[in-house]
Amino acid sequence: MVDLKKQYEQIKPEIDKAILNVVESSQFINGPEVRSFQQDLENYLDVKHVIPCANGTDALQISMMALGLQPGDEVITPSYTYIATTEVIGLLRLKPVFVDCDPDTFNISPKEIEKAITPKTKAIVPVHLYGQACDMNAIMEIAEANNLFVIEDNAQAIGCDYKLADGSMAKTGTIGDVGCTSFFPSKNLGCYGDGGAICTNNDELAAKIRMVANHGQSKRYYHDLVGCNSRLDSIQAAVLRIKLRELDNYIKRRNEAADYYNEAFADVSQITTPVRSGQSNHVFHQYTLKLTDDVDRDALVQFLASKEIPAMIYYPVPAHRQKMFAQLETTCHEMTTTDWLTTRVFSLPMHTELTTEQLNYITESVKEFIRK
Repeated sequence: MVDLKKQYEQIKPEIDKAILNVVESSQFINGPEVRSFQQDLENYLDVKHVIPCANGTDALQISMMALGLQPGDEVITPSYTYIATTEVIGLLRLKPVFVDCDPDTFNISPKEIEKAITPKTKAIVPVHLYGQACDMNAIMEIAEANNLFVIEDNAQAIGCDYKLADGSMAKTGTIGDVGCTSFFPSKNLGCYGDGGAICTNNDELAAKIRMVANHGQSKRYYHDLVGCNSRLDSIQAAVLRIKLRELDNYIKRRNEAADYYNEAFADVSQITTPVRSGQSNHVFHQYTLKLTDDVDRDALVQFLASKEIPAMIYYPVPAHRQKMFAQLETTCHEMTTTDWLTTRVFSLPMHTELTTEQLNYITESVKEFIRK
């Protein structure tokens, strides 16, 4: 699904030198590379504050803690997402309120958000799934009208540009109160281990996030809040600084691969290719297709595997059906679209090193199965 080795080979001299420099400096934690990466990412995202942390799940947890959410507060979230989004809501003893998604973009539906709001609702967590931006204009309008926090889960869409209501452009993750991202190796901007970051334009909130991520302290040994220990190490920051310079090119190459797939499947009625919203670009963290009901998805995945083509079924069990939430108080609204999508979608390889030969082999193999 992702060819990290070939990607590394393209930037090997820079990566090797950067890692060696960190080792030689012996400044492994909160060293200059971390501060430099923070500044580089602030400039790239055009956001006031970036707070690096240990991973994307921590980023979500720290954000909710810093916003002062309390046990029992309701947090509206999509069920169709990676479990980390909803797991931290349960971990903090907040109440997940699961709502349905849009059948075309796979993202949380603003109409369903509105239906789910109660006096106990405190926050919305939109997830920019597969690299496609949520309808942030509608979501921000709903949040402002109901005095709700917006925590963007931007783990799959870093680099995505979104057109705001006033016509200006903003990067996803910088539109809500706070944005969270992951630098897991397979992400569009991935490190060589675990890593994450939180961003915000709110000075006061940024200061609190930094404290929560650092044992609740702003001054060493003086702990004003209950916090945690979540840091991006210097080696990962050094890798990310180099890869950040390549991110726009990586997004371009992913879009070129998506264009090839789209054209190849244009005449296949059993396949619906990903939409591209007019409000934003798509950064294609995943290339996810919908199949008609007459196609045996599992058999297709097995057929591709027999031809040494990886294919993934992401999130076959949505969050509202996970056993962990049977132990917690939750609210689940109608999930018609979510439940249908989990039986119909699958993802093909999507990364920066895909060749025309590989793309042709993948697409012809899919069509071979469907036309049998």
